[in-house]
Amino acid sequence: MTTVESTLAPPTAPARKRRRRPPAGVLAAAAWLAVVALAALLLPLLPGFDPLHGDFAAPSAAPGPGHWLGTDASGRDVLQRAIAGARASFAVAGLTVAVGLLGGGALGVAAGWFRGPVDKAIGFATDLLMSVPTLILVMIAVSLRGPSLPVIGTLIGLFTVPAFTRVVRAVVLSLSERGFVQAARMIGTSPARILRREVVPHVASAALTFAFTATTVAIVAEGSLSFLGFGLRPPEPSWGGIIAEGRTTLGSAPWISLAPAAVLCLTVLALNYLGERLRSPAQKGQSR
Repeated sequence: MTTVESTLAPPTAPARKRRRRPPAGVLAAAAWLAVVALAALLLPLLPGFDPLHGDFAAPSAAPGPGHWLGTDASGRDVLQRAIAGARASFAVAGLTVAVGLLGGGALGVAAGWFRGPVDKAIGFATDLLMSVPTLILVMIAVSLRGPSLPVIGTLIGLFTVPAFTRVVRAVVLSLSERGFVQAARMIGTSPARILRREVVPHVASAALTFAFTATTVAIVAEGSLSFLGFGLRPPEPSWGGIIAEGRTTLGSAPWISLAPAAVLCLTVLALNYLGERLRSPAQKGQSR
């Protein structure tokens, strides 16, 4: 008698999940930010990099060999100035996120955990701060203190505190009703330990995701201030300042303004796209 052997052998190990490749948009956005960040960090260290040096033999030169994005009216290389402007924008963005994350994170945890009068007091303070016209107050402060990256970054960061506070507060309120937090309370775990081990790790992921939005706000605000003349003093390069310098020559030399404007636009677009992609998985994880 013949036997028919089954061709389906029992699995000896669980099948490994295939790693999903990131979408092309994520790779493109990350690659662009990496190129801009590395250029801002490394290229100024190379010999011959001088965004303040003017080639008086080639004022307002069109893009081409030697000056790939052209030169401005003083003969300064637009590409080098755009790279140097990225350093200023990223420095302001980093300081803004640090101030907003630390200040807003602490206030959001306190409001969501203690609730009651503490929550009402923090809510009133954040509502009051959000009602202040941000750019006008920053311009007044810069006029009194003088323009500098620490002053601009700290002031912009101060106005991102309410947004960070609301994001963190919402996460803490949601976590405080979850089973693992309630179980920790029932067994007598101290509030400080619950916050440190159960709440802060979840809050950190949500806050860091929102940091992408805060970064775009800081970059756009710094560019707006520089465009209006309240940023770094010329000839120190910043994206907004370079765009403003090219306003008078838009008809004859549009690359002076359009090149840094394109870099600014693509950087903000990449940050927003990555922030949205990171926010979607975070929201799915919180809804479970």
